[in-house]
Amino acid sequence: MAEERNRRALLELAAKPDNTACADCGAPDPDWASYTIGVFICLNCSGIHRNIPQISRVKSVRLDPWDDVQIEYMSCLGNKVAQAKFESKVPAFYYKPTASDCQVLREQWIRAKYERKEFIYIEKQEPYSAGYREGLLWKRGRDNGQFLSRKFVLSEREGALKYFNKNDAREPKAIIKIEHLNATFQPAKIGNPNGLQITYLRDNSTRNIFVYHEDGKEIVDWFNAIRAARFHYLQVAYPIAMDVDLVPKLTRNFLKEGYMEKTGPKVRKMERSSNSSRKSYQGNGSELDLRISLHIV
Repeated sequence: MAEERNRRALLELAAKPDNTACADCGAPDPDWASYTIGVFICLNCSGIHRNIPQISRVKSVRLDPWDDVQIEYMSCLGNKVAQAKFESKVPAFYYKPTASDCQVLREQWIRAKYERKEFIYIEKQEPYSAGYREGLLWKRGRDNGQFLSRKFVLSEREGALKYFNKNDAREPKAIIKIEHLNATFQPAKIGNPNGLQITYLRDNSTRNIFVYHEDGKEIVDWFNAIRAARFHYLQVAYPIAMDVDLVPKLTRNFLKEGYMEKTGPKVRKMERSSNSSRKSYQGNGSELDLRISLHIV
C-alpha cells in the first residue's frame, strides 16, 4: 500500500546521518518532522513549531500518514539542506540552544530561523548586533524581592551595561563593565519563564541582578546583545585568537549553585595532609589532590 511504502521511505530518510539529530536543538533520534520546512525535529521542538502554523506544519514520523508529495519534499530537503538556508548567516556570538536549554531560548531560536528569517537577512539582526541597546526590564529589588521596571543601557563604545532607578535619571545606579559581565537564563530561580540572571564583579565580589521581560524575543535579544558586546571586547583584547576559542567565554551557565558549610582553621590542616599525601604518591606517577570546586560551563 502507498501509506506503508511512504512510511518506510520516511523512516529511511530519518535514518540518514544528516537527519539523526533534531534540526533545531540537536536532540538525538527525532520522531517528528515539519513537512513545510523539510526538517526532522524532536518532540519538544515540534511543540514550538505548532505555535507558528503559518510557517511550519508538523507530523509524527511513525504515527501519522504521509502522502507522496510530502515524502518527495522531505527527500529534497532534510536537515542539512534546510540548515544551510536558514542558518547561513548566524553570527558567531549568537547562542544556539541545545535540548537542555530553557523554553524561551529554544522558542526564539526557532522563530528567529523560520519566522523572522534573521539568519538569511542580516539587517534583521540589528536589535542585538548594533553595539547599543536601550530598554526597560523588570528588575528584582534586593531587599523586598519586588520586581520594578528599570531602564538598562548597553553600550559597546562605553564598554559597559548601565541601569537606572528612574527612567529620567541622569546618573546610573550601577555601571557594569563588559569585561566582568555574565548572563544566564534562570527561569526557575527567578520565578519567570523569561528570567535572566546578570552576574558581574564589583569591589572584588560577585553581584547578581535578576531581570525579565514579558516578551520572549526582547529578553533573548538582550541576552545575545550582551554576548555580542562580550565577543567584540574579547576580539580586541585577544586579536590573534580564533572565534571558536572566544565563543565559549562569552556567557557561562551555572551547573550547580548553592551554599556549603565551610570549616575554619582545620582547612589548613587538611591542606597539609593533602600535600603530604601527594608527596607519598609521586613515586608511582600518581597524585592525590583534595579540592572543593564550583564548576561553570
